[in-house]
Amino acid sequence: MNSKKTVLLVSFALFSLFFGAGNLILPPQLGFKAGDAWFWVTFGFCLSAVIIPILGILAHAKLQGTIFDFAKKVSPKFSLVYCFLVYAISISLPSPRTASVTHEMGIAPLFDSSALTTSIVYFILVFLFVMNRSKILDIIGKLLTPAIILILLGIIGVAFFDFDFNFGTTTFESPFTHGILEGYQTFDAIGAIVVGGVIIISINLKEKEATYTLKKQLIAKAGWFAGLGLFLIYAGLIITGALVHNEFDADSSRTALLSGISLVTLGSTANLLLAILVSLACFTTAVGIVTGTADFVKSQFKNSQTAYLVTAILGCLLGIVMGQFNVGYIIAVALPALMFIYPITIVLILLNVLPDKFATPRVFRWVVLTTILFSIPDFMGSAGWGDALGDMSTWIPLSQFQLGWVLPSLVVFVISNTVNNPTK
Repeated sequence: MNSKKTVLLVSFALFSLFFGAGNLILPPQLGFKAGDAWFWVTFGFCLSAVIIPILGILAHAKLQGTIFDFAKKVSPKFSLVYCFLVYAISISLPSPRTASVTHEMGIAPLFDSSALTTSIVYFILVFLFVMNRSKILDIIGKLLTPAIILILLGIIGVAFFDFDFNFGTTTFESPFTHGILEGYQTFDAIGAIVVGGVIIISINLKEKEATYTLKKQLIAKAGWFAGLGLFLIYAGLIITGALVHNEFDADSSRTALLSGISLVTLGSTANLLLAILVSLACFTTAVGIVTGTADFVKSQFKNSQTAYLVTAILGCLLGIVMGQFNVGYIIAVALPALMFIYPITIVLILLNVLPDKFATPRVFRWVVLTTILFSIPDFMGSAGWGDALGDMSTWIPLSQFQLGWVLPSLVVFVISNTVNNPTK
């Protein structure tokens, strides 16, 4: 194993699999609205969109299994239900959203074609990549990621040198928590457990002789390098958005703002470069999601290649159907699902990273159950059913920030580790 070369390759692949539609369009608008509170917004956003996902990769390095292993300590049945929900959400929302963003920002400004045409061509290409399973690391790591990073650095670098460092007034009541919740929309915590499994299988295919320890070290190093890359790009895009606060209308959409920023930084070549950037960033994420889903279904059917093929076809067909809708609609539809599944995912990642003596099956069960119960008010509120709860949720700490699950889960974690806690 050429460790340095492999670490770099896996780091690039991880970065690219993470960096998709939401990662590209969310940070600039966050900075644009954050103004002089850009630091706190960046801190919150990177907490949920960098730190937690990279911890998910570290958990994968420890487990070296599939997404099923993340929740099996709660119970095998719960893990199956959880896996089904995660993959159903992933191929229904973030994967099609990549096609929608690609059309709105990469295709529509250059070509007179329909969203359906873009979605069909896009997911045919995704399918071809997914079916070349053994080459995914090489193609994404060596070719696509460097192109994405170079174009992003061009946008950020020009903004840093061409605009004065003065910022407007923030429009957020709580910049830190707004950043955290906006980080949910990147799907990166969910992405960590989905694409982390893709990385595990890809490494096993390429490095068949590597030991558990070597693979753990490789994945952990690649995770930290990918996380550093994500942090630098996110922070750069947020500050870029904050720097151009006088250049655009306050009600500019996410996609319109990114297009405008590209135009003022890259000039006449903006449309072409942005089209390339968006297409590459979104495409790699879609490939990761569909591949991860197909890998999991294959593992549940005794490594059946037919199961892999059928899942890949269904995932791409669903992507074509949902990918026709505009980005704003998909983001709005995704919010209730995220408010429910994201807290559970964060808790499972954190518990799997901890030493086993602090995360026994009993601890898993109690903490996850608590998280589910205290996520229900946030889920109902985001779905428009908050009135049904009345004032019931107001007594929960942090519920006003839609983070009512945090303290109860932490308290239960401490209590379940303090009392007598057998390993089974």
